[in-house]
Amino acid sequence: MDQQDTKPHRWGMAIDLDRCTGCEACVAACHAENNLPLSTPDSAAKGRAFHWIRIDRYYEGAFPDIKVKFMPVLCQQCDEAPCEPVCPVYATYHNAEGLNVQVYNRCVGTRYCANNCPYSVRFFNWFEPVWPEPLTLQLNPDVFVRPVGVMEKCTFCSQRIKRAELEAKQESRSLRDGEVQPACVQSCPAEAMVFGDLNDPASRVSRLAQSGRATRFMEDLGTQPKVFYLKRGE
Repeated sequence: MDQQDTKPHRWGMAIDLDRCTGCEACVAACHAENNLPLSTPDSAAKGRAFHWIRIDRYYEGAFPDIKVKFMPVLCQQCDEAPCEPVCPVYATYHNAEGLNVQVYNRCVGTRYCANNCPYSVRFFNWFEPVWPEPLTLQLNPDVFVRPVGVMEKCTFCSQRIKRAELEAKQESRSLRDGEVQPACVQSCPAEAMVFGDLNDPASRVSRLAQSGRATRFMEDLGTQPKVFYLKRGE
């Protein structure tokens, strides 16, 4: 039996822009997995949309020869995260596995982190989330329902990571490549998203991150994101 791997993980993601069709299955899966409330039409009209992952669209060419490109954008889990040093209560910090963690019961809602995030992937919970019966039955019991007045964001489905780590520890073995899949990765019908340990040179995500197609979103800012985008083929 394999001994448990004591080397710290460094979780990352690779997104193949040549595969993404913009179907937004990842957006729906993220909402279901992480108990995200839906914004009302009035809230959305005020710019209070609420998605931990969004699909950006880019248009190339002129009508009628227009090409549409899709780009999923979520928390980039930056190694030099600009959101962290501005939080006055240390509600957002970098953990040992490279995740930009959000401690909801410590957050006081200053929104400094959102103002300092260049990717616009942090969201303020403007309202107390309410799910009419029987929709309360679909809430994920592994994920805390955040109250009004706190900042929220993607955490690579940290509850799934923790569950897989505990199962591997119980079986005295290391995590297998691909064993941990965030909801967005699991739901993608085109398999455009790959998740894994960047510290494992043999992992699929590590090999993709080192490929010639890999790039990072606004890399010139020096935030060192751990989400890699694979450029579309010509």
